[in-house]
Amino acid sequence: MSPFIILDCLFILLPFAVLALGLFSKKGATILANVAAAGLFVLYAGFSVCEFENLNTKIITWNVNGFGILIRELLLLSFFLASVLSESSDLKHRPEFLAAMLFVAVGGMLVVSAQEILSLFIGLELATMPMYFLVAWNKSDSRGTEAALKYILMGSIATAVLLFGMGYLYGFAGSLSYVDIFNATQHAASADFNLLLIAVVFIVTGMGFKLTLFPFHTWAPDVYEGAPTSVTAYISVTSKATALAFLGILVYGPLSSLGFVFQTIFSVLAMATIFIGNLGALKQSRLRRFMAYSSIAQAGYILIGLCGGVRLGMSSFIYYLFLYAFSNYLMFYLIGIIGKSRPENFDSLRGLSKQSPILAVLFAISAFSLAGIPPLAGFIGKWMVFASAASVQNYVLVGFAAVNSVIALFYYLQVIKASWVSEAKEELAPLSVSFSEKVILAFLGFAVLFFGVAPWLHSYIYGLVL
Repeated sequence: MSPFIILDCLFILLPFAVLALGLFSKKGATILANVAAAGLFVLYAGFSVCEFENLNTKIITWNVNGFGILIRELLLLSFFLASVLSESSDLKHRPEFLAAMLFVAVGGMLVVSAQEILSLFIGLELATMPMYFLVAWNKSDSRGTEAALKYILMGSIATAVLLFGMGYLYGFAGSLSYVDIFNATQHAASADFNLLLIAVVFIVTGMGFKLTLFPFHTWAPDVYEGAPTSVTAYISVTSKATALAFLGILVYGPLSSLGFVFQTIFSVLAMATIFIGNLGALKQSRLRRFMAYSSIAQAGYILIGLCGGVRLGMSSFIYYLFLYAFSNYLMFYLIGIIGKSRPENFDSLRGLSKQSPILAVLFAISAFSLAGIPPLAGFIGKWMVFASAASVQNYVLVGFAAVNSVIALFYYLQVIKASWVSEAKEELAPLSVSFSEKVILAFLGFAVLFFGVAPWLHSYIYGLVL
């Protein structure tokens, strides 16, 4: 049996093991979850290097390939960072909390392992449903309850629309299998082709919610502000990774013959999402709502990667996701530190460079990376997704996104201005940073700096995606 199949079995069993251990020791459940996630990440990475040219493994309807391994690694990395971030929060029922987060990651793994659209849909829903109650985990927080209600209402509608589209896809192909759907698209009559286009529109609409694409983004600011900080960070990375993997599998797999259609749809959605995200971020004063609109804009940039060819397109958006995860988690860790003793707004950053220069430097690194300023990781990430669109001569999209990157710099500079230039209006409470937070902040800061000057990571990803 392939070692990857064994690792997948351990991955699936991990949330159940955390729940079981939580009956006896809450601390033990936390240690198990973190150590196991880190260990699985390392093993996936190690095996993928050892079996660089022979990664495809299929058992019945379960598939393991280079693309799926990279998404697994990203899901595990995101879980590990979110679980450590949650340690600074006063969360009750911690083993159940960690298990719910792990079930989200298992759902994402099912998405990239499926061989037919029913399993693909089940995986997506498994990656979505635990998020609804994770948002409302702090039951005493009315904002979290309100945010969860909005999230589940919007999510239910999006799921219905997505399932409707997949139903049309099944009606078109007469099968759930990727291979049969691909063959049907190759020989579609004009009347059947219209049915296929309807399916595509509904599927993209349903996925627009998961990715916070315009005009399906309205839930994001309230959910980002109402959820616990660790959940907000987890949603911003893991949901995007799962949703983009879902789209990537369809666009470059069973629906690959509709490349021009998807390129047109994604180009329009990406431009609108980037612009609306930037526009919304310009007028925010609260850090979480600011990051919500930043995340909306980032979704538009990541979507640009799917406008290119198969190998460059897939490798560029996965590469961007990794670099976005480092920069985004760095920002949320810093917001979490601020939120422990101060309101989470820009005024709380005033005078930070004098009180805690290292935190101010990390804020600058994260903000400049998200803005795409060289030589930080975010610049290389944007460069690669732009290269993906440029490879198919989609220069209008590249030019529009590049101009909006300049606009984005203006609102990211608000973070720099508040922490480095503005003086505090009143005496602010001192900030406390735990040892684990110091270690993670050092790791994330180093990653953002290192991968900005070491773009070989993209070459590694490029070699694995197919």
